[in-house]
Amino acid sequence: MTSDSKRRGIVLYLHVHQPLRIRQYSIFDTATQHDYYSEHSYDNDRNNEKVMRKVADKSYRPMIALLEKLLHQHADFHLSLSITGTFIEQAQQWVPDVIEGFKRLVDTGKVEIVAETYYHSLAFFYSRSEFESQVRAHQSKIKEVFGVDTQVFRNTELAYNDELAAWADKAGFKGILAEGWDPILEWRSPNHVYQPKGTENIALLLKNYHLSDDLAFRFSDKDWSQWPLNADTYSEWANASIADQPLVNLFMDFETFGEHQWADTGIFDFFDSFVGKWLSNPDNTFYTVSGAIDTFEPVGEISMPNTVTWADTERDLTAWLGNSMQQEALRHVYSLEDDVLRTGDLELISDWRKLQTSDHVYYMCTKWFSDGDVHAYFSPYESPYDAFLYFINVVRDIRWRLHEHHRTGGLNG
Repeated sequence: MTSDSKRRGIVLYLHVHQPLRIRQYSIFDTATQHDYYSEHSYDNDRNNEKVMRKVADKSYRPMIALLEKLLHQHADFHLSLSITGTFIEQAQQWVPDVIEGFKRLVDTGKVEIVAETYYHSLAFFYSRSEFESQVRAHQSKIKEVFGVDTQVFRNTELAYNDELAAWADKAGFKGILAEGWDPILEWRSPNHVYQPKGTENIALLLKNYHLSDDLAFRFSDKDWSQWPLNADTYSEWANASIADQPLVNLFMDFETFGEHQWADTGIFDFFDSFVGKWLSNPDNTFYTVSGAIDTFEPVGEISMPNTVTWADTERDLTAWLGNSMQQEALRHVYSLEDDVLRTGDLELISDWRKLQTSDHVYYMCTKWFSDGDVHAYFSPYESPYDAFLYFINVVRDIRWRLHEHHRTGGLNG
């Protein structure tokens, strides 16, 4: 058996998020109705309460139960989570037992929570002050709800570059997460701890996208040459991946389990079996993100001057900024920043920040190539153009509310 402090390990990181989807908000609603997210019909996927309750049944409750079992069953099982502010607010309102479930996981002392932007936004690329406000708000919310401090940072959609790493280093984070993208890594492996270029104290963990995406995207694909995947085979792949390396970083959405890969695919039984199989080897363990950083020294420096994300075949920001609708939508939103914040109107500021959630512009994506079906699957709208129209109508209403705030001196909010 290898040295206990240096055992080969899996870093399992699961991202928890649900956006607030804009309802069919028409031009006739502007200046009269400010309920942007309250879909009048319960029978569609724009109804946020319906979606949250559905995903809670399919994913959150069964996966929390499984993780709780594994944490108690296996002393060496650890994992990390990031949980957006928009998720926490909705879960507290509609499925509070889910929040209690996540609390129980964290209370084991074997589950770490990772910091991010409160509203799952792309603010880093538009407004550094707004970005920092959202990170602080998220850290405060995590402390309030779960009683823990965050030490590692991930940006929305793992959108990462050297500048972000430098910011996180100066902000005092010990680690940051990014995609282990082949064109960046070249001959290097994602299965090590690295140091971001130009930083002093922060470590970089890179997603092993080959093994991560086997679960997140390919697991239920009957046309995949490896379908059906079983725990023995996947454990063999993970072991082979780190025959002479320390880590396998499995990063994916929490909703992979039960929502993206439904229960009838066998995903829950598979994962249960895989954890047991992996830990049956005394040389293997699981690490939290901080645990991996504390255990292994960086083996080299990684530079990503251009932004890399974990989405689509291009691994860039084009899923959110690839067409003029998306670019205009975010330009309009961030142009309102100074005027909105100056009002001091907490409800108006909250509504404006909710518009920054990256899902809104993701629904406007028109990349109908190799990834088009993915975007269509996740969108609650008939078309990207509908998503843009409803969004811009909300922006118009925000502008009207600003005008009214100025005209009345804030008396009407």
